[in-house]
Formats: sequence, structure tokens, C-alpha cells
Amino acid sequence: MTARRETAARLHRLVEDEGDAVYANTTVHNAGRVAVNASWDRYEANRARARAIKEDAIERLPELLETLEAAVTANGGHLYLADDAADANDYIAGVCRERDAETLVKSKSMTTEELGVNEALAEAGVDVYETDLGEFVVQVAHEQPSHLVGPAIHKTTEEIADLFNAVFEPDEPLETAEALTDFARDYLGERIREADVGMTGANFVLAESGSVVIVTNEGNARKSAVTPPVHVAVAGIEKVIPSLADLPPFVELIGKSAAGQSISRYVTILTPPTDSPMVDFDRPDEGLAPADREFHLVLVDNGRWAMRDDGTLRETLYCVRCGACANSCANFQRVGGHAFGGETYTGGIATGWEAGIEGLDVAGTFNDLCTGCSRCVPACPVKIDIPWINTVVRDRLNRGAPPGAFDPLVEGLVPDAEPGGLSAQKRLFGDVGTLLRLGSATAPVSNWLAASRPVRAVLEWAVGLDPDRPLPTFRRRTFARWFAGRDGGAARGASKESASDVVLFPDLYTNHVRVERGRAAVRALEAVGCSVSISQPLESGRAPLSQGMVATAAERAERVFESLEPHLDAGRDVVVVEPSDLAMLRREYERLLPGPAFDRLSGRAFEVGEYLRRCLDEGADADALGAGDGRAVAYHSHCQQRTLDLEGPTVDLLERRGFDVTTSAVECCGMAGSFGYKAEYAGLSRDVGAPLAEAFGAVDGVLAASGTSCAEQLEDLLGRPVVHPVELLASGDGRRT
Repeated sequence: MTARRETAARLHRLVEDEGDAVYANTTVHNAGRVAVNASWDRYEANRARARAIKEDAIERLPELLETLEAAVTANGGHLYLADDAADANDYIAGVCRERDAETLVKSKSMTTEELGVNEALAEAGVDVYETDLGEFVVQVAHEQPSHLVGPAIHKTTEEIADLFNAVFEPDEPLETAEALTDFARDYLGERIREADVGMTGANFVLAESGSVVIVTNEGNARKSAVTPPVHVAVAGIEKVIPSLADLPPFVELIGKSAAGQSISRYVTILTPPTDSPMVDFDRPDEGLAPADREFHLVLVDNGRWAMRDDGTLRETLYCVRCGACANSCANFQRVGGHAFGGETYTGGIATGWEAGIEGLDVAGTFNDLCTGCSRCVPACPVKIDIPWINTVVRDRLNRGAPPGAFDPLVEGLVPDAEPGGLSAQKRLFGDVGTLLRLGSATAPVSNWLAASRPVRAVLEWAVGLDPDRPLPTFRRRTFARWFAGRDGGAARGASKESASDVVLFPDLYTNHVRVERGRAAVRALEAVGCSVSISQPLESGRAPLSQGMVATAAERAERVFESLEPHLDAGRDVVVVEPSDLAMLRREYERLLPGPAFDRLSGRAFEVGEYLRRCLDEGADADALGAGDGRAVAYHSHCQQRTLDLEGPTVDLLERRGFDVTTSAVECCGMAGSFGYKAEYAGLSRDVGAPLAEAFGAVDGVLAASGTSCAEQLEDLLGRPVVHPVELLASGDGRRT
């Protein structure tokens, strides 16, 4: 319990100290990304092209490295392949030593952060100056970067001004962003002119020509590369792509994904050592002097070859480090990279990087902050399945398995954990179906016990259940019992000749807790002419998957498919009420079921709002559904529903029926299923949900949410009932059924 409280306290401190700045910066970048990509018709085509190039490059990496070495050597440069951080730092220190270098200027590079280059050079007697403004800020503050792209997004302008004024004691206090930038430009400009060595990273390295590509929004990288007589570029081996012809999709994607820009301000392609003449700053009147330049390209393994051989972590190597996964993540938006990150890397993709480079233990320190909501999936410009990487790493942590020892796609599924490997908390939330069945079977006694403070105190101690989060109200009469009592449970609807045969998949929450939405779904489907059956109430596997119990999730998926297969054989479409379960059927089951089974099921599975609108589009009578008559509805769409691009159909349905629908730009409520119930994360969950509660709190009307966790969060934060939209559409007067 102490560890959980310490985690909760640390997260709370970060929210208090850094949360406002992180939220302001990440949400602006995220909104910019959404807007610019929505107006760009080549987005998906470029994502697919970029993904294909990275897949090919990582597959052919040994061959490309040979081509690259020949090109760099032919250009007059030096290529060094470093095994690990110590090897890379020894080589770089040697370059500085041979030149009697006293100072080195650097542009932004996460790889050098990973290697600890600054610290290694300081020990070798070399003064290192970061020339990127954000990196300069965190260097002066003696802090770690908090974001892949924006190292200092956790600081406000006022905080940076206080820092610079205290450290540099300028003649006039620095107050505005412009004054701070001007000061840094002048200060770092002198460092660049005086430097003996310049160091950059590389966004991409072109094997065919030996060129280094640097994409930035500041001019410091170009200055650091070409002003000092020695240029050292440091990058991971994964940055190599075949040629200049492969660069365009990345250049188009990276600025849009990182900051919502049409294109980054500076796209620099260097084929060093550059032969441009140099200014002699000691004798500027003499003009330009012939260049005598030296170039070293240091490519680093540091665990990447092993990641390449790992069926899951391999995908991490496709990352272009745009930070879009962090900007789109509700938890990251509140705590930033100082919580949601490891030794170097931050955000959703950090789990893959830290697991491969530092090890599972480091990845485990923040892995649970990924809730699997999938908001990062459409944000990633190279289509990395970041939630899956996080899930597999969580599975490995459960089992104490080393990297490469388990890949569900290659080696087959194995038990979730060695004996004792799963915590009691994960066992509870991973098998929530048992809890729901038991709760219904013993209701109302179970509900009385769940509200008892002594029982809640025991649950907090035993499994880390937050003592203040309201628990579900279990229903004695389940949805399945209700349906069975309707004329013996026979399918009803329009005449056989005109009916659409559907089978409603009742998730366990619909069956045992939110029975009203199941009833409403049946009535709404029947109203538009569907003949409705229901399948056996089963857990989709979402709960164990969220806890990293991949084998259990696969077993659940198999059971679901077996139960639905006869309905598919009978030609019925599958209608799902809970968006997270639809996401399982349409997305995650691709990892958990054989290909033909997944293809068959995913192609016939629909969310209830999506299916109802489809029925209307095909001629069903819209007047058969509940009428809103201008009634106000504040509607929140579930994260995974948005990922599947299914918010629109529900909003359209409600508006067609006369409801005055308000939605919010706030994308996430923060509950994320089991996440908000855990004592260590409940406070963060409420912090994430606060903007949504603020947006909806003043709405004088009905609160509606498609997801169970969303409804529970809003009910907890606002103290008002929240209905599923289908409950409005099923009733003639627009009130809850």
C-alpha cells in the first residue's frame, strides 16, 4: 500500500508542478496535428508509404549499413558503428581529444541523451553546450527532457525567466518569451562561434549518398553542423533509409505529426564533410577561408539489433520520434515525460524504447500509465501499434520474461505468468467477469457490502482498489434474464421477409450492471426493423488484455468467436453496445485469433449507433426511434470509438431525431476502465477527467456517453446520471428506458 500511495503522491506533485504547462503545450500540438491532417488528403497514403519504407529498411539494415559506410568513406568522412553507450562515448571523446577540443556545441538529439554523451564528455574535460532552446533550458535547470520534441514543455515562460535571471544575472531582467529567445540566441551564438566541435543528431541517414537529414524548427542545428571545424553526427542504426527518393513522405509527415505544422521550418540535408568556405571569426575582415573540415558519423546499436530480432519490439524501430503519441495521450497531457517515461524516452512509444535499451524493469516503472485507449494509433505517422507494444511488455513483466522470449505473433501464446508473477490487483481486474457474475448472483447484498467502508478498506489494502471510487451497482435480474423472459427469448422485429437478422453481443457490464442500455439496444434495433437475437454474455478479453494477460485474452477471444460463429453462419450481423469490446472484435482480435476467424468476425461487427444509422440509410423509418424535440444532450464519445471513427454516426442519429447535441473538444474522460479504480491512479484519472466535467457541468440537459468507463467517470465527477445514447433513441419521449 505504501508504494501505491507514493506513486499517487508523485503523480499528484507532477500534476501540480508541471501539469498545466504540459497540458497547454501538448494539447495545442495535438489539436494542430488533427487539424492539419484533416485538411491533407495524402495523410493515409504517406503513412502507408513511410511504414513500408521503414519496414524494408529495418529488414535490409545489414546491407544498407555496408552501402552507407562506402558512401561516407567516399565523401571523405568516417563512419563508426558503436556497440553500446560506452563504446560510442569513447569514440566521441577520442575525436575531441585528437583535436584538443575544449568546447562542443550540440543540437537536439535524443540518441545522445540515451548515451549520456554530455556527462561522458564532461568527464573527458570538454564543455558541452546545448543549442536547442528547450534543451538549453533543461541543461541550465539540470533536468531531464520531458518530451521527445519539446524538452522543456513542462516549464512556463515565467519559470524559464526566473531560471535565466537567477543563473545568468542579465543587466535587465528577462520577462517575455521574445527576450528569453533573444538572450539564448546571443549567448549560444557565441558558444557556436567559439566551439571546437559541433554535434548533431540525425532524423534520417541516407545510405546511398551518406547524407544526414536534420529536421528542426530552429537554425541552431545547421550552425552547429557547419561552423566548428569538426562535425560529429550521432544516430541509432534504425535511422538509416535507402536513399533520397525515400525521404519525401517523412518530411511531409514529421512536422504535421509533431506540432501541427504544414512542414518543419528547417529541413537540412548535409553530405559532409561540407566543402563550404568558413568565416574566420578572429579575422572577419579577411573574409572567407577555405574549409578544412572533418566529419564523423557515429551509428549506435545499444540494444537495437536485439530489438530488430524481437517480434514485438522490432516495430519500435520504425519510430520517427515525432512525439505525437505523447501529445495525443490524456495521461501524458497531465503528468508529462517525467512520469510517463524512462531513462530517456517519453510517451507511449517509450515503453518499446526503454524495454529494448534499458530493460524491462525500467519500462515497468511507467508502463501502467498506458491504458490501451488507442488514441495514439491514428496519430502515429508510421502506423506503429503502440498499445500492443505496451501490452506485450506488460505481459513480459508479469511473467518475468526477457525481451525476445515471447512474441504472440511468432512463438504462440504461453501462460500469462509464472506462479506468483501476477499481482493480486491485476488478477482482480484481469478477471472482472467473475466479479460481475458473483455480484449479480448475490445482489443486493453485494451492493451493500461494496458500499461498506470496512470492506472498501480491506479492498484497498488487498488489491489497491481506490476507497473513494464508487463501485458498480450489480443487477440481480441480468440483461440475459430479461431477454429470455420476452416470449421465451425469441427473436422479434419486422416480418421475416423484411428483417435484418442481428445478434446483439452483450458485454458483461451490459449484462450485469448497465442492463438498461441492453434493453434499449434491443428495442431500438427492433424499432428500425431488425430481428434481434442475443449471444451468450461473455467477456471479450479487454479486461485481461489491459492487465497484460495476453494468453487469457486470447482464450476469451476464442470463446467469443465460438459463440458468435453459429450466428455468422446464419447470416446475422453482430451488434455491440460497448465500444471497447467492438474495438476488440475489429482490432485486437487480429492479434488473438487466426486470420480467417478475425476477418470473418471483424467484417460483420458493428457498434449499435453505427448499425442504427446504417438501417436508416437503407430506408428504415427514423420516426420509429425516440424523438428529441430540441432537448439538449451533452454527448461524450469513448476513446476507442473515436479511434474507429464512430463518434459521427451516433451524433448524426441523435441530431436526426431532434436532439440538440453538444460534444467536447476534450477527448478523454480519464477513467479508462480499470485504471480509474486503482488507488495509485484514481487521482490522476480524476485530474484527466476534470476538463470534460467542466465542459459538461453547465449543460442543462441529458448527459450521454457510449462507454461504461466514461459514464462512470462523469457520474462520479458531476453527481448526475449518464445514459447511453441508445437509451434516448429507444424511448418515445427521449427519456431513459
